[in-house]
Amino acid sequence: MASVDAVSDSPLCINDVLTDDELRFILARLDNDKDKDIFGLVCKRWLHLQSTQRKKLAARAGPHMLRGMATRFTSLVELDLSQSVSRSFYPGVTDSDLSVIANGFRYLRVLNLQNCKGITDVGMAAIGEGLSTLQALDVSSCRQLTDKGLSAVAKGCPDLRILHLAGCRFVADGILEALSKNCHNLEELDLERCISITDRGLTCLASGCKLIKYLDINKCSNVGDVGVSCLSKACSSSLKTLKLLDCCKVGDETIISLAEFCNNLETLIIGGCRDVSDDGIKSLAASGRRNLKNLRMDWCSNISDSSLSCILNQCRNLEALDIGCCEEVTDAAFQLISSEEAALDLKFLKVNNCPKITVAGIGILLGKCNYLEYLDVRSCPHVTKAGCDEAGLHFPECCKVNFNGSINEPVELF
Repeated sequence: MASVDAVSDSPLCINDVLTDDELRFILARLDNDKDKDIFGLVCKRWLHLQSTQRKKLAARAGPHMLRGMATRFTSLVELDLSQSVSRSFYPGVTDSDLSVIANGFRYLRVLNLQNCKGITDVGMAAIGEGLSTLQALDVSSCRQLTDKGLSAVAKGCPDLRILHLAGCRFVADGILEALSKNCHNLEELDLERCISITDRGLTCLASGCKLIKYLDINKCSNVGDVGVSCLSKACSSSLKTLKLLDCCKVGDETIISLAEFCNNLETLIIGGCRDVSDDGIKSLAASGRRNLKNLRMDWCSNISDSSLSCILNQCRNLEALDIGCCEEVTDAAFQLISSEEAALDLKFLKVNNCPKITVAGIGILLGKCNYLEYLDVRSCPHVTKAGCDEAGLHFPECCKVNFNGSINEPVELF
């Protein structure tokens, strides 16, 4: 029989010493998810604690597994069931899965269902009914969804802040009306390629959602000056990012409205808006857009040297500029840059397919762009590597120059 001294000298198990609260404190001090997963591998007790404290989860699961996950991960706030475009499978996530999520994950704040092509309005209605605290929803490329199901989400989730609907082809003005009535804290809305959205919907959205910071209506071909101008006035103090790529009905009226009202605008995409002219761009520059960091206006065929030089002179904090295919731009735009001002902050510049720009213009730019990281001069017949070398141009050490397409464009320019 072991002596009392022998028993007292035996090592204590950590589980006999630390309480659940103390273990939770340790878990909370771990910085990354990998360390937290390792914590859960110690023993069943630690795994249970790690599961109940877990906040984020990405998975592919059917209804049976989802029920088990809901029981195990009781504090989950972010669930990612999205599919990649290259590896999506049908039906994938279904309406039955969404019913389980709505009933099982009551604390959920963020739900990502991107590319889940099997879900319909029935599943969206379940989400709206069961997840009243939802703040962010991504159903991009869920092509069966309509205003009916998404309006149920807007009605049942009044604290919705982020909604991504890119590629939802049946979405129309009805969802914007529902958001306006119910989701007054909406901050981020992605409607890219929702071609049934019109000025009427944007006008309605502006009447109730005045805190929008990010709006993507790229390729919404039925949106024009009336709707965008109305929204720019309503969200004048909040709007930071506006994307209008290939919105062919957008013109100078929109740009002038942005110049007048949106003092905090940081990113503006108007590529392909061919009705935008020098008048609109000059008004944007004249408004003293010190916050503007990213400007994309490729294929704006009415843009010339006079407005581009105004942008370069007035928007001194600009970091990314795309004037590709603006065929009227010449070296003169760069010659007009004030020599009295400090160097430009430009890091990314695209002047591809600008046939009137030459090596001389690029040289002028280099003298003012000390921080340039990427320069695209593809299809500029007067700008070649040999020509730049012959002219003795010195690019910043970290700058990648795309002469012929052999250099990959930075993933996120805008």
